[in-house]
Amino acid sequence: MSVYHPLADALEEMGIDRGRPAIVHASLSAFGFVRGGAQAVVAALLAHFERVIAPAFTYKTMLTPENGPANNGVQYGVAPDANLLAEFYSLDMPVDRLIGAVPDALRQHPQAKRSMHPILSFSGANAAKILDAQTLDFPLAPIEALAEADGWIVLLGVNHRTNTSIHLAEYRAGRKTFQRWALTREGVTACPNFPPCSDGFQAIEPLVEPITKKRLVGDAWVRALPLRGLLEIGEAEIYKNPLALLCEREGCPRCDAIRAELAVPA
Repeated sequence: MSVYHPLADALEEMGIDRGRPAIVHASLSAFGFVRGGAQAVVAALLAHFERVIAPAFTYKTMLTPENGPANNGVQYGVAPDANLLAEFYSLDMPVDRLIGAVPDALRQHPQAKRSMHPILSFSGANAAKILDAQTLDFPLAPIEALAEADGWIVLLGVNHRTNTSIHLAEYRAGRKTFQRWALTREGVTACPNFPPCSDGFQAIEPLVEPITKKRLVGDAWVRALPLRGLLEIGEAEIYKNPLALLCEREGCPRCDAIRAELAVPA
């Protein structure tokens, strides 16, 4: 299918303000066959939004040390072979496959810039100020800057499990974060405030349904919701129930670490 006009039209029909920036999460395969591929999706987004960002995470840079902080949601000293496969972070490193082809196409756009975090970078077009907010200590700062600009979240064929912005709601609510390590040209770099697991995030869908706009484009649902509204709802839900949005997967290291901190059995 040709996705350019249908996607651009859907965003227009939903009444999404062109002047406000957006963070995009996407699954290209959810649309079925797309003429022009991920680049066509990026072109449609930039035809509507002046500023667009997306996660550009690079998990291949990660290392697991022999030891580290307690209750850190990771098993130490069990991945020596995986450590040997770690790659140095660079600005031209492809976005991890788990994040998808559309974010990687955005990374390669002529107008794109990428932030410098060695694991949790973001890329974006015409969004330098938002991206420059990121620091090693506060990897979610681009999302906070996007919220200050009254931005949108756009989900293309994906659900809230990919919605990175919910991590900022967790952070604001005081939820435990983690430390990870990455291979950089300067050596092994400690990366604090690594976010919790997102496998339980779909539970937020009925809570944000009243503020969500949606249209069907091809085989994929396009959903858009205001970032500030999502953050308010997510933060309030975690304050109300400190276990909210944790996953139910048995043996999840990060969710179990949060439960342990709260003295709740896994």
